[in-house]
Amino acid sequence: MPKNIVIVGGGQAAAQAVETLRRKGYAGALTIIGEEPALPYQRPPLSKKYLAGSFGRDRLPFRHQSFYDEHAIRLQLGRRATRIDRSARAVALDDGSTLAYDALLLATGSRARRVEVPGADLPGIFTLRTAADVDAIRAEAHPGRRAVIIGGGYIGLEAAAVLRELGLEVTVLELADRVMNRVVCEPVSRFFEAEHAHHGVRIALRAGLAAFLGDTRVRAVRCSDGSEHPADLVIVGVGVAPVDELARDAGLACSNGIVVDEYCRTSDPHIYAAGDCTNHPSARYGRRLRLESVDSAFEQATSAALNLIGTATVHDKTPWFWSDQYDVKLIIVGLSQGHDRVVLRGDPATRSFSACYLRDGELIAVDTVNSAKDQIVARKLVAARVRPDPVRLADITLSLRDCVI
Repeated sequence: MPKNIVIVGGGQAAAQAVETLRRKGYAGALTIIGEEPALPYQRPPLSKKYLAGSFGRDRLPFRHQSFYDEHAIRLQLGRRATRIDRSARAVALDDGSTLAYDALLLATGSRARRVEVPGADLPGIFTLRTAADVDAIRAEAHPGRRAVIIGGGYIGLEAAAVLRELGLEVTVLELADRVMNRVVCEPVSRFFEAEHAHHGVRIALRAGLAAFLGDTRVRAVRCSDGSEHPADLVIVGVGVAPVDELARDAGLACSNGIVVDEYCRTSDPHIYAAGDCTNHPSARYGRRLRLESVDSAFEQATSAALNLIGTATVHDKTPWFWSDQYDVKLIIVGLSQGHDRVVLRGDPATRSFSACYLRDGELIAVDTVNSAKDQIVARKLVAARVRPDPVRLADITLSLRDCVI
């Protein structure tokens, strides 16, 4: 068992790893290196209640300072790891210091993707990834102002809902022909488009970004078709990229993230990785995955921590995701890519329904919209790889569990 574990990263994966290690009795030295000056904190509220102002900054941390003090967890916050010396087993920091390790866990997460178009550096253009990002947006989010959001994914639509409720005029520009097109089927996309329209959000589909216009700050967004959308502030929500430069520079295998095996080990047996930054194998889906999910970071960090202390644990959980928009809760269980059939349970007009995705008859994913009953059962059925009867599946008078052949 390693006597000294260093964790690079200050998000969900790092927080879960240290908690698991101490809870399982690990008594060795334990250090977290976090680039942000704040204690490790939650990300999901940022585009929801924290942006809305109903969730205070003091509620964001997973644990207060007392937890880290009581469990002898050393925090190196506001410090950036700049280099890994694998031969010496040491991490160099941006203040010139080094930290030795017996085992290293990379939990570096992901960063918001930026767009490379003219005017992208104008003041008034934001990404939404950190608490500091949200603080800056909130300072600009005054009622009556015009907000343009680039991207109709989770973050963009959640931000659109909050800003609209704060009294801003909101426009969403989405390159694809429907919102959330990578993760949900068309009926779910169309439901959310209608929901946003009902609340006064304008959504422009097939809207390619051409430029940001303005002199001293952004004043409009120009699309590739020549249309212009006035903007007092812009949020760019076009996805995230894994933070894997530290691993790459150290010679670790990377491909769309840090490559790990089923035990969360990198190509160096003394270095593990967990969370958004990793590319891991999934026996469940028969391919490698890089998941951007709080639940995945939680589960993978737990597995990594157990493996670090010698409890062999394979990481292959069924992923799930959620999004809150207005009073609508979308929960996605599993991954729907590659499905060949969608069965709807219920009518979207009722604002409570589910979409069940089948591949060769197997239930591979379920989207639930304000449908707690289906969501709870879906986790068990997707993990069990069941083959439901499509006719019974569409019958909302039956429980989801009663649809299995």
